Amino acid sequence: MQKAIKRIFDIVFALLVIVVLSPVWLILALLIGLTSPGGVFFRQRRTGYKGREFDLLKFRSMYVNNEADTRQASGNDPRITPIGRFLRRSSLDELPQMWNVLCGDMSVIGPRPHMISHTEYYAPQIKDYMRRHDMRPGLTGYAQVKGFRGPTPTVQDMANRVSADLEYIDKYSLWLDLKIFTLTIWKMLTLKL
Repeated sequence: MQKAIKRIFDIVFALLVIVVLSPVWLILALLIGLTSPGGVFFRQRRTGYKGREFDLLKFRSMYVNNEADTRQASGNDPRITPIGRFLRRSSLDELPQMWNVLCGDMSVIGPRPHMISHTEYYAPQIKDYMRRHDMRPGLTGYAQVKGFRGPTPTVQDMANRVSADLEYIDKYSLWLDLKIFTLTIWKMLTLKL
């Protein structure tokens, strides 16, 4: 029953965001297209539910480069465009993932999906890493609201994130989803994510 309620929430929420924020999407698309060469959207293969791969969508926040599928962005990354800095800081670059939620590749709340190269690199090094795929990946998750968002320069940084993801999976409830959702909105509004 909880999974059905979660899926209904995902669909309703994604549809609302797409419809209500469509003018914002258009403005962002124009800004991205006018300020740097390349497409407006960025697609990247990610590891999803039960280990299945899917194409994650984002607004493009970097100049087109050859390391996009293997190298994580860092704080002062020269690949990030000026508008991309704002998009990433405000998490607006994530808006196109509402399509991923509608299609069922993602949920609003769940472990963030990692790049395929990260899954391949970290799975043998971090105990129970692959168990994080026992739930549909999310736009935001327990790890993000606990402060494990952004670059993971060390294996321990990723291990901390995975530990929070597994804690979420083990404690899953609609109440926990509501808590994570509320904290995410608060952090986005205060630009602390």
